[in-house]
Amino acid sequence: MTDLGLKIKFNSATGEGKSDRVYYLIIRNPMIRSSKTGCNSSIYGWDSNISAFAYDRPWENEQDGNAAEVPGLSKPSTDRPTLFPFMNSLIAQLEQMDKQRTSETYRTTLNSFTRFRQGADILLDEIDADLMLLYEAYLHNRGVTRNSSSFYMRILRAVYNRAVEKELTNNRYPFRHVYTGIDKTTKRAIPLEAVKKLKALDLSDAPALDLARNMFLFSFYTRGMSFIDMAYLEKSNLQNGVLSYRRRKTGQKLCIRWEDCMQQIVGKYEPLCCDPYLLPILKTTHDNRNQYKSALFKTNKNLKTLARQIGISVPLTLYVARHTWASVAKRKNIPISIISEGMGHHSETTTQIYLASLNSTIIDEANAQILKELR
Repeated sequence: MTDLGLKIKFNSATGEGKSDRVYYLIIRNPMIRSSKTGCNSSIYGWDSNISAFAYDRPWENEQDGNAAEVPGLSKPSTDRPTLFPFMNSLIAQLEQMDKQRTSETYRTTLNSFTRFRQGADILLDEIDADLMLLYEAYLHNRGVTRNSSSFYMRILRAVYNRAVEKELTNNRYPFRHVYTGIDKTTKRAIPLEAVKKLKALDLSDAPALDLARNMFLFSFYTRGMSFIDMAYLEKSNLQNGVLSYRRRKTGQKLCIRWEDCMQQIVGKYEPLCCDPYLLPILKTTHDNRNQYKSALFKTNKNLKTLARQIGISVPLTLYVARHTWASVAKRKNIPISIISEGMGHHSETTTQIYLASLNSTIIDEANAQILKELR
């Protein structure tokens, strides 16, 4: 394949047979820097007669001599399989399997690698260790953390391995020199006193901040329940004083004894909830993923405002509630095995065999000890 670094000049489509189109001339020079324009048109095909991509919408705000950057364009010179379409096919497959979270991580990785490649696709046979080292250096030079870089590499490795399985390429072990592990990170937790300050804030005149605060507290009350699980809780999950649900991340079933502090939050927002949901996170029963992402963004943004109000330097997010519950539980000398089970952690060690047999009453009592500290 011939990689094309694209600088695309546009001219009004005034010639015979070219009405309502704008033709972009392709200049083959991968080092040319391009400036983005306001063009939102989509490609519908390569016109071999004029060696240009034709767009099906007229150009707006034409200024002769400007350049538009069109990511992901390259004209194949061979039928050998390439990375971009193969990875897109895997993403489509994940979406069909309703694995939205995984498909989004694949899409994020593909976007990152596309930027690294300046939009040029690459043959699967051309992916090697040197290329991955260059990509790793590219990420690090742009301030991407070691764990995030490793995250991208692990996803690309999974994609590459699928291609090898399908016999689309031979395994050249391109990831043998790049980091694909997971570094220990600083746990984001706040002291119990900070949780008390957060709870005591008078937010009666700030409903958005009040909602963010209460979602944080609900997560803390429910042993650090993740926001995605909170969003999809249904009224039917609460039966006979026990909240039961399956973690969307792992499929593990968790049961939590219902406490008064949880009911206060649920009762407050009951009139605002969309049936069948327990909390006012999802407003309708369709387009749930986008609603969840929007609610997560808004809530975390408001939590950072609240962090300034209570004078803490930790960037407050919903995930901090999960770390905080574990941190408080550990300081109260609650056994690690109970903390792990309470949070729904999976382990491949023999400890997990024991965790599976733990009586949920023990975990509920541990949670009750923590919640008692907030009263």
